[in-house]
Amino acid sequence: MTKPEQIPITRHLSPDDLDTILRRVSFIKLRYEGLSVEEAAKCVGISKVAGYGWQDNWNKEGYEGLRFKYAGGRPSKLSAEELVELTELLRQEEKWTTNDVHDLILENFNVEYSLKQVRVILNKLGLEKIDKRHYSLKD
Repeated sequence: MTKPEQIPITRHLSPDDLDTILRRVSFIKLRYEGLSVEEAAKCVGISKVAGYGWQDNWNKEGYEGLRFKYAGGRPSKLSAEELVELTELLRQEEKWTTNDVHDLILENFNVEYSLKQVRVILNKLGLEKIDKRHYSLKD
């Protein structure tokens, strides 16, 4: 029987962020072991261009160069409140197509998104693809 830990671990990173850091460090370790950028990138599942970027960051800043540098990206066209309102509108029907949601957003919020971005929003809001064309809110 294992003994419970006396001192809990502090979670400084989410599991996804931790996986990302481990992947970047693994890439650097493979480079130390003599693999080319292209070979090391392939081993950790990234493009050669990303590998050169990680290597460049490592060469300039060491470990700190591998940390996340999220620029935040472009602000959403829909506010948090509007996303909540959109979720409520989506609850009114069982199934939605991407085109239907695109039109719903345009009509209710006067905002136009590409169909690809509508799919990103649907995933962000917790809808799941239930068949080839339709999304539905998860229960």
